[in-house]
Order: sequence, then structure tokens, then C-alpha cells
Amino acid sequence: MKEKLIAPVPSDHPTAAQLVQIRRRFGMFIHFGMGTFTNEQISKGTTPIETYSPVQVDAAQWAQTALEAGMKYIILVTKHCEGFAMWDTATTDYSVAHSPCRTDVCAALSEECAKRGLGLGFYYSLSDDHHPAYKNDYDTYFDYMCAQLTELLDGRYGNICELWLDCTWEKDAQAWRLDEIYDLAKHLQPDIQVGCNHTIGVYGTAGGAYDEVDGIKGRYLPANQQALDPIRYFPSDFRLVDPEMPSSHDPKLFTHDGKAYYLPFEATICSREGFNWFYSDAYASEPLKDPQVVADAYHNLITQDDRLVINLAPARDGRMLQADIDNLMRIKTLMEK
Repeated sequence: MKEKLIAPVPSDHPTAAQLVQIRRRFGMFIHFGMGTFTNEQISKGTTPIETYSPVQVDAAQWAQTALEAGMKYIILVTKHCEGFAMWDTATTDYSVAHSPCRTDVCAALSEECAKRGLGLGFYYSLSDDHHPAYKNDYDTYFDYMCAQLTELLDGRYGNICELWLDCTWEKDAQAWRLDEIYDLAKHLQPDIQVGCNHTIGVYGTAGGAYDEVDGIKGRYLPANQQALDPIRYFPSDFRLVDPEMPSSHDPKLFTHDGKAYYLPFEATICSREGFNWFYSDAYASEPLKDPQVVADAYHNLITQDDRLVINLAPARDGRMLQADIDNLMRIKTLMEK
């Protein structure tokens, strides 16, 4: 008889692990990888491995910046949808271990976070344009994905506080087998919080919060979410829709299969205006976020048991731009008022 999968327990209040996550309040997102070198926010799985060629990976600068900004944790992109792995994996040759810069980025950042008492979370794309089985043999691809997630969560990179899942819109929730992914993550890291982007919506359908629902476009964007709305990507421990913000009356109870679950929101935004997650040639010329606007959003979030995560994109030299860092410190000053 198959062992019952670990699943969230219906509740109208946060679990102990959710309370720990809520108290982190402020974090950093880091998009660094193949996309940094292709001038594309979504690079392709056919991009030659030699394209990824930083002269260094200054994880110490990244972690120190987060610490000085008052952040409590960092979420690192471990694999984006082109399939390039940012750690020394046994599952594929399409990884940093076979590139011109062989630094295991997950290991480097894990070490620097541990030195500073920062939590570490991992972003992982469920889609993978490089893997040959992704499009036509999901069972094979699912095994591959579970092998990768096992490497990321088995303890070699320490305690991982969050698993941020993305790129789900090509399949519906059941097809992704999210219940098994959730179970795997919880077995490997019992206190980890698992979230899937575009969390809220009609279960059993592919798509996201921007879709039109009952004639209303963006009905499931955070600002439009209503108490007891359905959970599209179940199971999840918290809600995600990047780079959107909730209303000042953000609900917390959402439903799946007739039961209600407490789901706080994690707002993830870019340091720059626009949709600039990875560094590109145009990145440095994009305007920085207005510090007062970000500080106001932060206060709205934390008063509702939500969190704010700001993405800073390291450049091709493996370091964050000073302008991003300076603006982040201005945001910190305003947040403290």
C-alpha cells in the first residue's frame, strides 16, 4: 500500500512553519544564470553552455548586501525554464559544472548565508526547454526533476527555508504532480515552505492570475483576490504572483476540495522598473524603483502577515550593480521610519 503523501492541513490560522516564514518579512531574490548572458528574460534550452561565462560569482557581496539591507533570507534561482542548473548536479551536463565558470552557485551562496545567519530559499522552474523528455514523456521528466530537487534539498546546501516553483502554465495542476513534489520537499526539509507561482485560480486548469475569469481580466491577481477563492496550484504553503502587490485588505483563507487553508502572500518585485529579473544590456539604463513606493508597499505587506522580496540582478562579472545596492539602502532607511 502506498504511503500517504504529506499534505497541508486545513486551517484558519498560520502553522508554526508559516509563522517563522511570516516573521522573516524582508528578503532578496537573485536571478543569475544563463539569462544573464543572453539578453533575454527567458533564454532558450538550446543556448550553448559556453554562453554562461562569469569571471567570478561574488556570493559574499550578494549575502553581505542582503544583511546590510536588513533582509532575513535570499531566494536563489537554481534552474530557470531553459534548464541550466546552477549547481554541480549529477543529473545533466547542462550545468555550471561543465561551463567556463564551474562555481557551484548554490554551494557558494549557502556558505555565505550561513556565515551571516541568513535563510536560503531556492527557486526552481518546473518547465525545462533543454530536457528531451519534457514535452513528450512527463514520467521520465518527472523522475529527472525529482532527482534534481533531491540534490537541492537533501541537506548538502544546509537548511532550505523555501521552495519557489515557477513556469507552470503549460500544464494543469494535476499534470505537474505537485502533490508528489510537495511530499518530496517536506520529507527532505520538514520545515520548508513550498509555493507555486500564480497560486490562486481554478484548480485543474493551466494558466495564471492574469487570465480572464468570468469576464474579468486579472480576476486572480493579488489585488483582486477574495476570501475563499480557489487554490489553482495545490498544495502550496503561501501565495505568489510576481511582480504584483495585494490590496490593503489581503485575505488569507483559500479553498481546495471544499476545505479552507491559510495562505500568506510573498510579494516579489524587481529592483528596476519593468520586468527585469535577469541582468541585460539595457538593465543599467532602466529606472530604479522609487524607494518611498517600495517602503509603503513593505509596510502594507508586513501589517498583513505578508512579505516583501526584492530582486537584485548580478551583472556578467558576478557582482550586483552599486546603483541597485544604493537604492536598496535608501529603501531600508525609509522602511525603518
